[in-house]
Amino acid sequence: MKKIDTEFNNLIWEINNKSKEEIFNHIKDNYKKLNSSTIASIEIFLAQFGYWGKLNLVSGEFEELERRSSILKSHTFDLMWLYDNLGDYRSKIVLFGILNYWYNSLFDTLDMAIEKNYHQYFDLDLVKCDHSEVFVDIGAYTGDTILDYINTYQEYKSIYAYEITPSSIEQIKQNLSVYPNIYIRNNAATDKSEILYIKNNLVSDSANKVDNTGEIPIQGITIDEDILEKVTMIKMDIEGSELKALKGCINHIKNDTPKLLISVYHKHEDIIDIPKFIYNINPNYKFYLRYFGNKYYPTETVLLAIPK
Repeated sequence: MKKIDTEFNNLIWEINNKSKEEIFNHIKDNYKKLNSSTIASIEIFLAQFGYWGKLNLVSGEFEELERRSSILKSHTFDLMWLYDNLGDYRSKIVLFGILNYWYNSLFDTLDMAIEKNYHQYFDLDLVKCDHSEVFVDIGAYTGDTILDYINTYQEYKSIYAYEITPSSIEQIKQNLSVYPNIYIRNNAATDKSEILYIKNNLVSDSANKVDNTGEIPIQGITIDEDILEKVTMIKMDIEGSELKALKGCINHIKNDTPKLLISVYHKHEDIIDIPKFIYNINPNYKFYLRYFGNKYYPTETVLLAIPK
């Protein structure tokens, strides 16, 4: 057994032998031990994006810590399943680094896990692409990931770009105007055809998301209905709506077994729920995790589901 296996098993064993209240108190006590500047930085970041719950030491708001403790206690066996189904030790280090942060407020493993070799999503050791690629970018923002794809692989058959923000759509058109066979959709990818509403983020348009209420309407569509050709790769980074969008890709996932490059950090449970959802649709995948965030809060975690 490798050292990382031992550390992971010891962490799971400790969590499994504590009550949810004991886990929460452990997490809270370790969080309070951080230096004041680190705490301030974490709390400002959480407040800006609002994905993970409120956290404010001064006012005694610990919603985010409570969510961590709930996930750790209720999903112990799911975390063991995920660890056992990860395809390499780089992935296992990422998972342990996230859990070690959630439980112990320790940054070292997370810092060690940061990927520095490849563009986000396009790990050349795992993601193989050629002239037949039909790449679907859901949450295309300004076309930056598509440019990374083109700069990395240089060839493709067709690319579909889905983005909800009108100003970002215009930037996609400008940035990708010289490239052929790129189809731009100003739609929200979701689990059924419906009208949704854009919720603007004050920090960045890249963090805009959709909801069932609001003032700026946008048509929600499913990838299964919108793309009729075989899909070979799907990337998603859509601010917590990834699972709903995956439900709209079920037929492509079942029939085409495309490579899946999915953000799994917008909700604590995504790192568990999304790989299990994919596995239940099509078990012919190997799972990997890559981490592109910083060491102070586990963002930019990507699940790579690669056909066996």
